Amino acid sequence: MKNIVILISGGGSNMAAIVRTAQQEAWAQRYGARVAAVISNKADAGGLAFAREQGIPTETLDHKQFASREAFDAELAALVDRYDPALVLLAGFMRILTPGFVARYAGRLINIHPSLLPAFTGLHTHQRAIDAGCKFAGVTVHQVTAELDVGPILDQAVVPVLPDDTADTLAARVLTQEHVIYPRAVRALLQTL
Repeated sequence: MKNIVILISGGGSNMAAIVRTAQQEAWAQRYGARVAAVISNKADAGGLAFAREQGIPTETLDHKQFASREAFDAELAALVDRYDPALVLLAGFMRILTPGFVARYAGRLINIHPSLLPAFTGLHTHQRAIDAGCKFAGVTVHQVTAELDVGPILDQAVVPVLPDDTADTLAARVLTQEHVIYPRAVRALLQTL
């Protein structure tokens, strides 16, 4: 079985989209793949409840309990490795990972970022797109490398920036596309594993 481990920090809507797609498209039968665990750095992350309701094992590892980023990432890697992952998906996991963690899962560590990379890496992407006068914004699924939001692009979706958009209205429209392209990108990867 190709195990998928999903890392979240909050509500987990992208994780839920992937789980639902895996169920609807019978990924276990088609690709020999399953979401094996959902791990959060926050015990109150809303997505953990959804995962538990789906019968998916959940784990919590509080980054605040570690003296350094490296110590947290080492423990996180040990936790992830318990599930023997074919893919590790970042779905709103709000931590910058160390180069050692990224190297450990090279080629199988995937992230979703709410901009059309390479534009607007980092935070506040929607407001930055509006402030720059962009006519289009969007979302990118990419492989994670040691450089933030720069890895090879796997999929993208374009969303128009409307004249009366705020960061929140644009984010809401982009989010609907996130829920489409993240499962699609994962499905494409599973077909190559």
